[in-house]
Amino acid sequence: MLDKLIHRWLRIPYTLEVRYLRRPKKARATLLFLHGLGNTGAAWDEVIAKMPADVRIISIDLLGFGNSPSPSWAVYNAKTQARSVLATLVKLRIVGPLIVVGHSMGSLVAIDMALRYPILISQLILCSPPLYGSEAQRLPRSDKLLRQLFRIAEQNPDRFLQLAAFAMRYKLVNQTFNVTNDNVDSYMAALSAMIINQTSLYDAYGLHVPTTIIRGTLDPFVVAKNLARLATANTNITIQRIIAGHEVKGMFVRAVSKTILRQLPPTE
Repeated sequence: MLDKLIHRWLRIPYTLEVRYLRRPKKARATLLFLHGLGNTGAAWDEVIAKMPADVRIISIDLLGFGNSPSPSWAVYNAKTQARSVLATLVKLRIVGPLIVVGHSMGSLVAIDMALRYPILISQLILCSPPLYGSEAQRLPRSDKLLRQLFRIAEQNPDRFLQLAAFAMRYKLVNQTFNVTNDNVDSYMAALSAMIINQTSLYDAYGLHVPTTIIRGTLDPFVVAKNLARLATANTNITIQRIIAGHEVKGMFVRAVSKTILRQLPPTE
C-alpha cells in the first residue's frame, strides 16, 4: 500500500537495481548501459569486460526486469523508465556527461533521456533500435508487419511463452534473456507501451547529441527504411551496419565495443 502511495499517487520514480558499477578514482568518461526487452543489465557483461579500467560504468536492470521493481499498475513507457534511471543516477551521485549505450528497448529509453535531460548526455550509442512510425503515417510494409506481429504476441501471452522458451533453449537470444510466467506481464506491458505504442522514432528526429545507431543487416526487428530516413533528416545521427542479428552477442559484441572505444575521450 505504501509503495503504491509513494510511486503511483505521489509519482516518485523507483530506483533500480544496479547490476554492475565501476568507479575509478579519476574516470575519463562515464558509460551507462541500458538493456533490451526481456533482458537484464547482465546482457552487457561481455562488452563491459572490454572497457578500459579508467572508465566509470553503470549497468542497471530496467523497471519490470531482473531484480528491479515490477509494479503491476505501472505504465512501462520510455518516460517512466527514463525517470527511474535518473532517480538511480541521483542516488548514486553520478551526473553527466554520460555516454548512454542502449540495446533495443534500452535504446528507446536512451532517446527519451537525451531529450528530457540533455545536459546529462554527451552522446548515444543505440544498438538494434526498434523504431517504428505512427499508424496514421505512411509506413514501410515491414513496419506494419512487425506491429501486427507484436500485437499477436500481446494478445497471446501463452503462445509467446512457448516461443520464448524455444528461443532460450536454442540460444537464439542473449543468454540473459528470460521470460517466464512470473514476469510475462511486465514484458507485455513494456511491449505495448514502449514498442507498439511508441513515439521514439519521431522523438529521435529532435536529437541534438551525437548519435551512432548500430544495426545488424540480419535483424528482423529493425526497419532499415525508418533508420535511413532518420539519419537523412538529422545530421547528428550516423548509421553503422554490421553482419549480425538483433541480440548483442558474437560479432555484435565486438562491433559495439570498438564503437565505444573509438568515442571515448583520449587519456590524459
